[in-house]
Amino acid sequence: MIYEQELLKSTSFFVRELLQKVDKTKATIIIGIPKENQAVEKRLALTPETTALLVESGHQVLVEKGAGICINYPDNYYSESGAEIVETHREVMQADLILKIAPPAESEVEMMKSRATVFSFLQLAKMTQRTLELMSEKRINALAYELVLDKSGTSPFDTAISEIEGSCSITLAAELMSNAHGGKGIMMGGIPGVSPTEVVIIGGGVASIVAAKAALAMGALVKVFDEDVTELRNIQEKLGHSLFTSTLLPNVLRNNFRSADVVIGSMNYLNKTHFYRISADLIREMKKGSLIIDLRMSNGGCFETTMEACFGDHPTIFERYGIVHFCETNLSSRVARTASIALSNIFVSLFASLSDCGGVDLFAKLDRGFATGFYMYSGKMVNSYIANHFNFAVYDIGLFLSGFL
Repeated sequence: MIYEQELLKSTSFFVRELLQKVDKTKATIIIGIPKENQAVEKRLALTPETTALLVESGHQVLVEKGAGICINYPDNYYSESGAEIVETHREVMQADLILKIAPPAESEVEMMKSRATVFSFLQLAKMTQRTLELMSEKRINALAYELVLDKSGTSPFDTAISEIEGSCSITLAAELMSNAHGGKGIMMGGIPGVSPTEVVIIGGGVASIVAAKAALAMGALVKVFDEDVTELRNIQEKLGHSLFTSTLLPNVLRNNFRSADVVIGSMNYLNKTHFYRISADLIREMKKGSLIIDLRMSNGGCFETTMEACFGDHPTIFERYGIVHFCETNLSSRVARTASIALSNIFVSLFASLSDCGGVDLFAKLDRGFATGFYMYSGKMVNSYIANHFNFAVYDIGLFLSGFL
């Protein structure tokens, strides 16, 4: 009995020592939340609720003045959560880790300190060669939300935004087809004796599943196309085998474009060696007054007729060949508060793991899914898709991470 008590004391002491040792490895991070260009981007990466949890965990959070206005979180909400409100963009860009929505502009990279880490969405149309070169010179770590993977091999950030955009696309389609917005004056469906609206969805990802589900619930006739039969099978299993699905067969696609009232583009281009865009010839054959909604404007667009809208001050809504095109880069920014909460929720567990591992570098070494999120590590391009797009040399991130213990 005495032996057992002595053993228990020894074991208890040993466990406390281990816990103390783990606590010492926790990293305290200065996190910056800059104000986005709110004319085009209203989302924010952190809400006051998540900010409070991060501050409680020992992190310092800097929030630029007015950053949360567009999601109805005034500065005092953040300050009461423990964040420090800073007056200038330069101050917040001096943080160790910066959480943005849009990719950093050249002027923002100039404000960043050497070896800083920045999160953002990719939005390749907004990235420039010079900005990436400057990031390389300053040995920046850059991660894209779309590339960060969880244990299941999917991106939690991309999934959250795709769910929102898929749902929004059908709500928007119903709105734009009404007479109030100059549309054909038709409903999605569900009215006895009236033919349902035909919705064609190109692409088989999360956004497509949510859009198809929403359109079916409103009584529309939905057809989904994708090059991957596995994706199509997945959609049918989730939504029912009565759903029409097809691969991208030209004749089948053409016949369905001719009868479609709404076409939604949701093809995934990231990390793909080849991809498809819908030609202008197919769009010419659509019924006059039909609607196209492109959910992939941030990656160059799904249609030949929407590619031009990725650049400059091109209007969000325009008409080509009598077909209305809706091409907003950040559709989830229309429901910015919902999107911001969805993103912010993911950061709670991510920062807990990152802090427990001792910082960005050690977490990347231990978590393969997090490591795949880097497109630039210590100034070196480590994602082949982005490297090829901007003609950069590409490196294996594993070579850099092997030095961390």
